Amino acid sequence: MTTPQATLVLRLAGPLQSWGDRSVFNRRETRPEPTKSGILGLLAAASGRAREEPLDDLLGLHLGVRVDQPGSLLRDYHTVSDYRGRPLPQAGVSAKGVQKPTSPAKHTHVTQRFYLQDAVFLAALHGPTALVETLAEAVQRPAFPLALGRRSCVPTQPLFLAVRQTPLLEALENEPWQATDTAKQLYARDRGRPATVRLPATVDDPNGEDSATDVPRSFAPHERSFTSRRIHHLWITLPTGFSNARSTQDSPSSHDPFALLGW
Repeated sequence: MTTPQATLVLRLAGPLQSWGDRSVFNRRETRPEPTKSGILGLLAAASGRAREEPLDDLLGLHLGVRVDQPGSLLRDYHTVSDYRGRPLPQAGVSAKGVQKPTSPAKHTHVTQRFYLQDAVFLAALHGPTALVETLAEAVQRPAFPLALGRRSCVPTQPLFLAVRQTPLLEALENEPWQATDTAKQLYARDRGRPATVRLPATVDDPNGEDSATDVPRSFAPHERSFTSRRIHHLWITLPTGFSNARSTQDSPSSHDPFALLGW
């Protein structure tokens, strides 16, 4: 008997988001869209799971992400020093787990953190209905505080949109455009109130043309590791909902190489 399937639809929006996948201490970058490890981490936190708990059921979920509002890149410049004037420790630790001192002594670290500001994404996770409904309940009543990739990046509401009894791609194609009213007004001003908008999306696909190394094996602090997944990039066309919108026939050419950059 086939297990019933459903799709959990989330709206990922907030003043700041940061979805790192290959960051190191001094430079913490962000991907232009949410990573699978970041979204599964959010669901694990909502469910109240400890970092050491297995993720097998979550890893079976198929993920699709639609970029409704790409936002812009923000660089946060940091300098770090010890207020007591002591040399800073290095990243390496001793056999006792204590950070070693820098050699030669270093009193200031320069670090850079990157964020997406004012971005909005639609995330859809497809899997067994029982699991999807449990996660939907957890997201609405989370056990731990939720974050958009980094602990300081708090999501705005609504985070939970719906549980759809549809396949993953159909959920991405049917959910309305989630951009903010301000972003829609700017889009209408710059594009002349088109009837439709084309949004980039990425979905899990075993035969996909690209790969992403963002599938967590474990969130345990001393066992964090990731593996890769195959993904497929596509475009999704949605109605803008603008009043007095131009018809599709009146719209300019749909070829827009800068659309992915949000220009």
